[in-house]
Amino acid sequence: MGGLTFEDRVVVVTGGGNGIGRAYAHEFARRGARVVVNDLGGSVDGVGSDRNSADAVVEEITAANGQAVANYNSVEDGEGVVATATDTWGRVDIVLNNAGIAYRTPFAEMTRARWENMMNIHVGGSYACSRAAWPHMVAQGFGRLLFTSSPFGLYACAGFSHYSAAKAGLIGLTKALALEGAEHGIQANAVAPYSASRMTGFTNEEQATSEIGPRYLAQLAVWLSHADTAETGSIFEVGGGYVHKVHLELSRPVHLPGDEHTAEGIAAGSAQFDDLAGSLHPPLGDYNTIGRAVFGPDLARFRDVGE
Repeated sequence: MGGLTFEDRVVVVTGGGNGIGRAYAHEFARRGARVVVNDLGGSVDGVGSDRNSADAVVEEITAANGQAVANYNSVEDGEGVVATATDTWGRVDIVLNNAGIAYRTPFAEMTRARWENMMNIHVGGSYACSRAAWPHMVAQGFGRLLFTSSPFGLYACAGFSHYSAAKAGLIGLTKALALEGAEHGIQANAVAPYSASRMTGFTNEEQATSEIGPRYLAQLAVWLSHADTAETGSIFEVGGGYVHKVHLELSRPVHLPGDEHTAEGIAAGSAQFDDLAGSLHPPLGDYNTIGRAVFGPDLARFRDVGE
């Protein structure tokens, strides 16, 4: 086939047995990739295990003359997940960190166990699988990492503080790995899906799946994962045929030097915080906006915390 193809590429899809992950697995296999379909087979709140979902996707792919194998490890065992790729095909090129859980818990009812469970799967699992793949990608001089954030991570949702925090944390991980991976040909991006899946619970599931189904995510993942795509360190909100790139923005500052910098002075100028005319958009890795404003050309004389 023409277009963006993935012959000789090996792709790991976590949470590949259902929803978005299943769409990823099918689309990459259709485009020539060899696919590891990872799925523990638990419920949406992380309980239990069942090999049937991963096996079913592998059977569907192989029936269509694609190449796929199943893996049933928890994503917290990233080494075990990635080993299926390297043991089967000798390499790993792309990791689509898609596995996750979701359940509502008001903050007043939040326990440490529920909080840590959410962090361990979303942030810990994404770390573990990406870390296991990292040395292989460095050795190859090529790698693509895709992380799954959420509109809940960008804008938050009441009752989901643990989920929102985990999904926001993945944005920082994405950007840091984009910086660290640049010299090795490794690119990292994140998607925030607005998509119908077994986690979302739309009242009209059939219509929701038709209009905002996982297939829209799969096409963006293909583009971001291809060797010809230079995009890295970026966040995209996607669903229903719409793709937005998410930018971080700084308002024009309220500048109150020296003794003028008081709580009262900040209060007096606070309306300016929501006036985004002339706002700033720092690029990836630029954490010195205030440093340049304060020190100007003398900033270079100070120790760079990034070194």
